[in-house]
Amino acid sequence: MEQQHRTGSDARRSGSDTSAPQRRRQARGLRRMNEILDAAAHVFARDGYEAATTNGIAAEAGISPGSLYRYFRNKEEIATALVTEYSERLRAAHDAAFGMSDVATLPAEEVVGRVVDPILAFDAENPGFRALHGRPDMPAGLSDAVRPVQEAMLERVSALLDARNPGRPATELDRVAQMMIRTFQATMPAIAAADPAERPAVVAELEAMLGAYLTAFEKR
Repeated sequence: MEQQHRTGSDARRSGSDTSAPQRRRQARGLRRMNEILDAAAHVFARDGYEAATTNGIAAEAGISPGSLYRYFRNKEEIATALVTEYSERLRAAHDAAFGMSDVATLPAEEVVGRVVDPILAFDAENPGFRALHGRPDMPAGLSDAVRPVQEAMLERVSALLDARNPGRPATELDRVAQMMIRTFQATMPAIAAADPAERPAVVAELEAMLGAYLTAFEKR
């Protein structure tokens, strides 16, 4: 019995010794992947998706290109991982933007403001988001990665329009929602480039434009 106990203890200790280095390696690998994604976000925001390179991302992360390729095979794979991360973070912003119980009764421009402001705040906190998603056109190799985010946004905006305009055809609601989303995306670069003192006025112009469009649609 004593021998069995000793053998069991040794096995557990041996297993612990084996798993601890493995956990440390996994933690280091996760940290390195996060460092690469953070670097990619800065490079995409600074240079744009098309001009960004894996060499530039590796340099921003302070590692060699060979080290980067241990985790990601190419730029598209990095972008896909980053979009997935943004999608998870964006859910909270969407909840804040679309979680309105009084959506059917608020003035159109106020509804627009409540939707736009949290998403613009998310954009400001995540500089790579605009380069990957906040644009009306989508580079080759990125469309599939971004599609779930676009579909979620379209579904939310269409549901908001349906709550305010019950009985309208779904195809019409989707078309109007798509136009509003595209307009929002098209103005994001101008908002980001505006002088900080001028930015609230630019955002107000966007919200007034979307509010006027929503009002006109609801009066048809």
